Amino acid sequence: MDLDLDRTLALAYVPAKRRSAVGALWRLDSALGAALAGGREPMISRIKLAWWREALEKLDREPAPAEPVLQELAEHVLPAALGGEELARMEAGWAILADPEPLAPDALAAYARARGALFFRYTARLLGGDEDGIEPDGEAWALVDLARHCATAEDSDIALAAARERNLKRRWPSRLRPLGMLAALAARDLEPGRLPWEARGAPARMWRMLRHRISGY
Repeated sequence: MDLDLDRTLALAYVPAKRRSAVGALWRLDSALGAALAGGREPMISRIKLAWWREALEKLDREPAPAEPVLQELAEHVLPAALGGEELARMEAGWAILADPEPLAPDALAAYARARGALFFRYTARLLGGDEDGIEPDGEAWALVDLARHCATAEDSDIALAAARERNLKRRWPSRLRPLGMLAALAARDLEPGRLPWEARGAPARMWRMLRHRISGY
């Protein structure tokens, strides 16, 4: 499962001894998103996501099946004190998006928590840093990512407005800056006048990531 260019670049700044675990976690998020991609039948998407949830839960008690992301998780993430049941909680955020109805504010908030906040908390744990206080950044990141994929400008604006309500972390410690790079890019996307969207991995985004790596802002 490939990562988008922003995450591919951020992953390159993760210390080598932690890169396999962080990469596996990030590819899990991409795999869960792929379960929704191109799905015109919400029930099909829900079935795919349910399969992932059950497969992740089984990692705590059974060997990983012949699925590359699950095997990566079993090899690199589970030994790093992050269990299958915890990983399975990430599915709930994506499952909310399988509902064909427009997202109500409470559903949007639940998506942001279950996908973004957990994604940031788990990544921080794998990086060996403090997990506290980074949930709003994770929620904003997930909401901006959702806005990038919305079918209509109206839905995108709603997701962006929700992201702007989060109080984002000011300065990131060195250990967490590969993760902070994603938060910095989300904050960049939230700046007035940024639309249309910058391409992921664009030179200006690479410079923003490098600035964050040096300064923590």
